[in-house]
Amino acid sequence: MLFTEFDLAGSRLANRITMAPMTRSRTSQPGDVPNALMATYYQQRASAGLIISEGTPVSAVARGYSLTPGIYTQAQIEGWRLVTDAVHQKGGKIFTQLWHVGRRSHTDIAGEQPVAPSAIKQADKVYGPLADGGYGMVETSVPRAMTQTDIDQTVADFVQAAKNAIEAGFDGIELHGAHGYLLDQFMRKVSNQRQDQYGGSQQNRIRLTVDIINAVADAIGANKVAIRLSPLVGEGFSEVDSDIIDVTKLLLKEIAPLNLAYVHFSENIGEYTEATDHFRQEIRAIYPHTIMVAGKLTQESAQTLLTKGYADLVAFGTPYVTNPDLVERFKHNKPLAEFDADARLTLYGGNEVGYIDYPTAS
Repeated sequence: MLFTEFDLAGSRLANRITMAPMTRSRTSQPGDVPNALMATYYQQRASAGLIISEGTPVSAVARGYSLTPGIYTQAQIEGWRLVTDAVHQKGGKIFTQLWHVGRRSHTDIAGEQPVAPSAIKQADKVYGPLADGGYGMVETSVPRAMTQTDIDQTVADFVQAAKNAIEAGFDGIELHGAHGYLLDQFMRKVSNQRQDQYGGSQQNRIRLTVDIINAVADAIGANKVAIRLSPLVGEGFSEVDSDIIDVTKLLLKEIAPLNLAYVHFSENIGEYTEATDHFRQEIRAIYPHTIMVAGKLTQESAQTLLTKGYADLVAFGTPYVTNPDLVERFKHNKPLAEFDADARLTLYGGNEVGYIDYPTAS
């Protein structure tokens, strides 16, 4: 089943193997503009049934990592067009992952104090500017609690970013609602201690996510909208929130009538809970539409998810760093190039080394 075609909301995918979103920090400066190097990187991996781009901030304040490509300026839109054209030339499909990091940022990256549901700092480090002029890991700043004006602007930013993505040639967009970033922060009690309509009850904590999904779907069509969630993973890859699984189920019930392009579950990173058959069956019952699963999958475990009907698409992250021809390696039982210590050193920043210089098996 890995190699069978799949109808993704009316768009034909060549197979069910997805390249998961991964930050690589290779943009052109100034302006964090996608470039020809990035176009080559994604084109090399276009045999995936679907590529999901690295996280793409919807505004300046949404940024949390230096050298990540935005989609809120005309130069960024034109840069992304290089990427989408390159992928489409090889017959591939590509969604962009729209991103707002919330409190997981630093003032020097966002250009202002980071914003979050509540003014609660998370002890975390992000990739940002150093005093010596280079880049490295820096401690996050204390965020400020978002006002209603901030929230309204954030919804508008996501809508405009989605429109920009379509202008840039993307086949659709994935909202980043996982891994302790803004939408996930609103859904979790540990990061959301608001007393207004966006905090407290489970219904209130999913309100912003639902509002953004509906607004973006109205703007570009629900069949071009997806969302990534991580209910089995701790917020910021730490302790799992006590009711996040129930909150996620409530969210899925709310959005099921929209029949989005897909719902993407990110699993098996940080402090996580193992997905059981019971969990997957519950999710299927609540959300009977297209489901994607990512999280340290192998060819065999991915095939099992498809065979059992728990997923329709399966996503691979780090294997795609070192194996641009991952689909072909799977299909012809070729060994995978290991994601080793050297690969980790070139994951963020730099040039073509450790980015577009990995050979194919042939």
